[in-house]
Amino acid sequence: MYAVDLHTHTRFFHGRRELGDRFDPVGYRLLAAVARLRGLDGLATTNHDYYTAFPDSLGTTALPGNEITTTRGHLLVVGPDPPAETDPGELTPEEAVELAHDRGCAAVLAHPYRNSTIRDLGELDLDAIEVNGKHPRTRAWVERLADHRELPLVGGSDAHYPFEVGRAHTEVDAEELTPAAVTDAIREGRVDARVDDRLPYRLLRGLYRRIHEHKRQLDSPDGPTPGVGNPPGEESD
Repeated sequence: MYAVDLHTHTRFFHGRRELGDRFDPVGYRLLAAVARLRGLDGLATTNHDYYTAFPDSLGTTALPGNEITTTRGHLLVVGPDPPAETDPGELTPEEAVELAHDRGCAAVLAHPYRNSTIRDLGELDLDAIEVNGKHPRTRAWVERLADHRELPLVGGSDAHYPFEVGRAHTEVDAEELTPAAVTDAIREGRVDARVDDRLPYRLLRGLYRRIHEHKRQLDSPDGPTPGVGNPPGEESD
């Protein structure tokens, strides 16, 4: 059994791609250092719309990934050969899933109740659904969604800063920690989402909520499964 954070980012800023590319190796080593302190075995680096290979560092296995910005929200692609670069907002969810599978990767619905309507695509051939470390309050909704779709749950911190690593992670039942083995475990349901509910993380989640409310990114309509944020390309009601 391995503990893996399936959703991390090696930089805490967007834009300035050239600067970011130089920073990414440093960012990964910082993530790996925190992962080691928190007892994690591996990290999937899922930067927005690109993938860069990193060597294992400080005893932490680097797993390839890409967080694709589709026309309806974010999709995590984790496995042996994720796409090196994708154009934000160009691929439909169906195209992104097909791309993931063509490259031997798992397709995971990221934060389904924040800035996404991918969850409404009932025929989409997903491999798993994420419990996101920024908004674990949505876990009950995510569990119902996963049960309805008969899909496993995985956990990812969605860390943009090193101290966020591990606030949610995935227990992976595999004989070895390789990209192919992790992909197989996700597809076969040999995974379990875990959320760290210690006080520092609870306080941090409350801070995120206040920030997102201030930015008017949170949406809590009436009904049993409220969403969070407005999906890309759609206007708020």
